[in-house]
Amino acid sequence: MSRRTFLPRTTRVIVFIIRPLLMLLTKRDWKGAEKLPQTGGYVLAPNHISHLDPFTISHFMVDHGVTPRFLAKDTLMTAPVVGAILRSAEQIPVRRRTANAKDSLGPAEAAVREGKVVTIYPEGTITRDPAAWPMTGYTGAVRVALSTGAPLVPVMQWGPEAILWPYTKRPRLLPRKTIHIRVSDPLDLSDLEGQELTDTLLRAATDRLMDTLTAMMADVRGELPSTPRIDAHTIGKHGSTKPAVEVSGPRPDNDEREQ
Repeated sequence: MSRRTFLPRTTRVIVFIIRPLLMLLTKRDWKGAEKLPQTGGYVLAPNHISHLDPFTISHFMVDHGVTPRFLAKDTLMTAPVVGAILRSAEQIPVRRRTANAKDSLGPAEAAVREGKVVTIYPEGTITRDPAAWPMTGYTGAVRVALSTGAPLVPVMQWGPEAILWPYTKRPRLLPRKTIHIRVSDPLDLSDLEGQELTDTLLRAATDRLMDTLTAMMADVRGELPSTPRIDAHTIGKHGSTKPAVEVSGPRPDNDEREQ
C-alpha cells in the first residue's frame, strides 16, 4: 500500500459496495504496481475496452492506495444528483466547451500540481477496434504530463471486455473472468521537456503512449494486432454513439491465458 490512502467519503461508500462484488466475480492478474510513483502527482493513462473498466482500474488503484480520480464532463459535474456524487468523490471536470484544449484541461493540471493522481483515457472513448486493441489517442494525457512535469504512467487492462464487450449491454459474469492489469514504467518524455507543446509534438508523444499500451496488451494476449490502428479522431461524427467499426467476432476468453 502506497502513501496515498485517503479516500473521500463518497468514494469509500462506492468502494464498500463495489469492491466485494469485484472480488467475488473476478480473478486478478495484476503486475507492475511497484512502478507507480510514490510521491507527487502524476497521470495514469489506461486503455479503454469496456463500460466496466473504470471499476476494474479503480479496484486496482484503491488496493494500491491510489485515490481514483477521472475526468468528467463539466456539464455532469453540475447535474443535480450525479454532479453531487462526482464532486464529493473528487472527480476532475474537463471543460469540453472551451475552444482552447489547454484551458479545458486546467482543472486536471491543477490537481496534478497539487500532488493528486489523475486518470485520463487517451482514447477518449471505448475502443471501436473489432478485437479490442487500442486506437490512436487524443493528446490530453500527454499535455497534462508535459505541462506539469509530472510522470505519465501507461496502464494496460485486458479482461473487462470478457465480462462486458464494448457497446453491448448484457454482461457475461460466469465463469469468473481474469482481470489482467499491467503498469509500465513512466513514459520517457525527457526529449520533449521544455519544448513548445505544438500539435505535432503532442501527437508524436501520444503515438508513443499508444504504442506502449499496444505492446503491453500484445504481451498479455500473446499475439499482435492484425489490422491497422483505428483513428479515434474519425469516429463519433455528427454526435453518433455507434461504433465506426462494428465490434464483432470472437470474444477472447482470457481465462484460457491465466498465468
